[in-house]
Amino acid sequence: MIESTSPRIRTFLPPYLLERIAGGSDPRLRECARHTLQADHGFRARAGAARLAPDSLRRGEPARYIHSAEGRQELPGRRVRSEGEGDSGDPAVDEAYHGLGATYRLFWEAFQRHSLDDRGLALVATVHYGQDYENAFWDGSQMVFGDGDGELFNRFTIALDIIAHELTHGVIQHEAALTYAHQAGALNESLSDVFGSLVKQHARGQRAGEADWLIGAGLFTERVAGRALRSMAEPGTAYDDPVLGRDPQPGHMDDFVETQEDNGGVHINSGIPNRAFQLAATSLGGPAWEGVGRVWYDTLVDRRLAKDSDFGAFAELTRDNAAGRFGASSREAEAVREAWRSVGVLP
Repeated sequence: MIESTSPRIRTFLPPYLLERIAGGSDPRLRECARHTLQADHGFRARAGAARLAPDSLRRGEPARYIHSAEGRQELPGRRVRSEGEGDSGDPAVDEAYHGLGATYRLFWEAFQRHSLDDRGLALVATVHYGQDYENAFWDGSQMVFGDGDGELFNRFTIALDIIAHELTHGVIQHEAALTYAHQAGALNESLSDVFGSLVKQHARGQRAGEADWLIGAGLFTERVAGRALRSMAEPGTAYDDPVLGRDPQPGHMDDFVETQEDNGGVHINSGIPNRAFQLAATSLGGPAWEGVGRVWYDTLVDRRLAKDSDFGAFAELTRDNAAGRFGASSREAEAVREAWRSVGVLP
């Protein structure tokens, strides 16, 4: 059953992946996956929760606060690092701190956005959540990271784009608030992948042609036959593993997946708009956040973007915003048009 209006958390791992592990043969992995699914299903988003920490009063400067749940499922946990403090020596704590900072810098330096709400919202994260918890999520107020099971999944702070992906759900929450179901939900997931990838590229100083366009590289252990959780360049090729199965993402509307699972395929069909962005970015070259990234950001904050927008409506808005920012006959506008044609969204 699809819960399009349910205020559930936005998790990084899709439920179908955990369900497959929960139905596998390894007793420990089954238990870890079942425990994670139970925790994810029962956790409700806290979008209206009170502030967890002081916001940043100075534009261009983040306010970061990292907590440790110390293996319990309690939030926010014990504060272990605050803005301006040095490395703690705990990899999860320090990766979360630096990941929050890298995400803030991309949105500030590329789009002049002051935190998730553009008003300096404190960036709060909790690490070491639960025992062998196999996910990361945005709960409407803060970030939460599990340590993984150590067999299939490493700690969820290990990949910068995971951190940035989940924080982008917070930006979406404050802007378009796209309904988390069907094509609108797939756009919600795709936008989080887009800006997650841009944060990684920005932090590395990469041009579009230098990026790997992988989401979650490093999350899988060496035991898994896979490069990452998703590939924006080649949806459907990120992993093919006996335990996890095969990456189900399509990269073209001809292969669009009709399903009632995963809120109507929000983690699956996001591969189509993901590939459109990657095609547009690589056709232009240069830093992606300076070209097509600005078009996608303009569209995210465009008041014409309805909560239930489908791929076609989003594509038309990107075309309009590309023309408005760069000119109707610009290379950027043509790249956006051609990318959406290439994935079958526009004729």
